[in-house]
Amino acid sequence: MDKTKIEWADSTWNPITGCRHKCPYCYARGIANRFVSRKGCHLVEPETYKLTRDDGSKVYEINEQPYYVDDETGKQYRCAYPHGFVPTIHRYRMGEYRDKKRQRNIFVGSMSDVFGEWVPDRWIREVFNACEKAPQHNYLFLTKNPGRYIELHHYGELPLRDNMWYGTTVTDPDTEYMGQDGHYEFHTFLSVEPILADFGELSEKSYIPEWIIVGAETGSRKDKVIPRREWIENIVEQCRKYNIPVFMKPSLTDIWGEELIQEFPKALIHA
Repeated sequence: MDKTKIEWADSTWNPITGCRHKCPYCYARGIANRFVSRKGCHLVEPETYKLTRDDGSKVYEINEQPYYVDDETGKQYRCAYPHGFVPTIHRYRMGEYRDKKRQRNIFVGSMSDVFGEWVPDRWIREVFNACEKAPQHNYLFLTKNPGRYIELHHYGELPLRDNMWYGTTVTDPDTEYMGQDGHYEFHTFLSVEPILADFGELSEKSYIPEWIIVGAETGSRKDKVIPRREWIENIVEQCRKYNIPVFMKPSLTDIWGEELIQEFPKALIHA
């Protein structure tokens, strides 16, 4: 995908889709499941493989772009999520940004958790290899399983490049950040979205990120949490204390009540 409504990135890229976290506020699951079937059409699945994991779960591997075909007209339609939200690698997407010369900040995995426990190591290696073949871009990863970063780094499989940023999604102060060691050889950031509680003092954590993104829950979920302004103020105060750029998403507009602060790390500001 070249265009995105995600304000802190220029583009989104989804070589892997699907997730098993089952977050109640997830927007991606609904999007993917809307495209599982198309009325009056049948699915064409070239070189689609169903794999069974050790835990009995299923994942899919797709080498070529699958299509729906209209049963009456024969017209073809692209099929972005042929297996809904079941974890799937789309190998035909690996080279999407290789020939794009203009530098982009690319959010990798807006429709997945690329570092979820269910994702095979070889899938992650394929994504990293694709990134390294297009070094003109910055790649921003985001996971709820930051221990996978540490594990890959331990085995020398996490690229330590200036254009690779490893983010963690956190929603409250009890969410795991990155481990106990406060120093890392790679770029890190936090996405505090949706913010579900007051985070208090960052000094209580050994890990200080290089960037913090913060946003409120969107959608109309029954138990939707509306954050308080003081929660946002506390995050901004801590960011100022530790010289961390902070980016407020538009979902905070009404809560913040004034011009949003939308800062980027210097390394992610285009020349």
